Amino acid sequence: MRISIPAAVLAGCLTVLLFQPTAVAVGDSGAAAPAPRTSAGGGSVTSVALTSGGALAPRSTRSFELLGVVWEGSPTALAGGSVRVRTREAATGRWSDWHTLEADAVDGPDAAAHGATAPLWAGRSDGVAVDVHPGPAGLPRGLRVELVDPGQGAASTDAQTLPERPAGPATAAAPRPGIVTRAGWGADESIREAGFVYTGAVRVAFVHHTATATDYACSDAPRVIRSIYQYHVQSNGWRDIGYNFLVDRCGTIYEGRAGGVDQPVFGAHTLGFNTNSSGIAAIGTFSSDTPPQELQDGLAKISAWKLGLTGRSAGGTAQLTSGSDASLYPKGTVVAFNAISGHRDGFATECPGEALYARLPAIRSTAARLQG
Repeated sequence: MRISIPAAVLAGCLTVLLFQPTAVAVGDSGAAAPAPRTSAGGGSVTSVALTSGGALAPRSTRSFELLGVVWEGSPTALAGGSVRVRTREAATGRWSDWHTLEADAVDGPDAAAHGATAPLWAGRSDGVAVDVHPGPAGLPRGLRVELVDPGQGAASTDAQTLPERPAGPATAAAPRPGIVTRAGWGADESIREAGFVYTGAVRVAFVHHTATATDYACSDAPRVIRSIYQYHVQSNGWRDIGYNFLVDRCGTIYEGRAGGVDQPVFGAHTLGFNTNSSGIAAIGTFSSDTPPQELQDGLAKISAWKLGLTGRSAGGTAQLTSGSDASLYPKGTVVAFNAISGHRDGFATECPGEALYARLPAIRSTAARLQG
């Protein structure tokens, strides 16, 4: 079935230190923390509450590879504030430098239940420090750090890859690039919501970056995607991973949100403009790091094919109607976008990073050439 989807508390900082992956974390009251939420293939998400006004004593925790900070209430409750984290490498015991997480509502559905930072890919880690400074609204309720272990992924007999396919006869058609399926990156289909939601025809492709590490091995990309999937679903409470597609630094393209790569699947990627659009995420952080040419080519290929399915020119423009006052435009405003736009074109964010955003004109040109 197709469906058209047209209070503050103390100011200060929070710090939590966690060490050695052996036992379940214990809160200030002495009660055991909630059990980790698990997924097939050994994946898990562990929550540790951040209490106001001080630090939690060092304690044991499970190993993790990705983390983020989540809170109750408005997704913008930490706007103007900051969230910093440090992680400890499990193999060496070395602590990283402080990393700043984007604290505003960066990605997400048009009606998010609560707020979350962008996640950080840390690699195999067994310790973390978190430093939260509130914005004008103070500290939101329910602050917690979410520690994600992607595991080995769910086993599946489904096709692992959709092979490249020549262009069809449709207007603005482009070849379908090879796409690693959800089975290929090990998605546990039991943790997402059942069924699919579709919008009208895709008119705009919004390019993102995942704000995770850039120097990962491409063989680790499925682990990164599984971690983001678990964070979006089990930590943020979304129905599925937010992006429709992801592209790694080697140019490999991955299926994101379930429902069919050739269908207009309703995503959670550009607040206010998730309808009639597709979200395509570059895996990494491209604020200053130049995106590899292979990554740029992958973005161009999937954008050209996806837009071409409905005859949209990758070099053209299209109009979308804002669905949220929290976007750059009041709800109901009709906005003209480039057919391949950056996340920042619809929302107040640095995403997809200055370096990648500067490459969008070249990506549009490449995509238009692919459409012939």
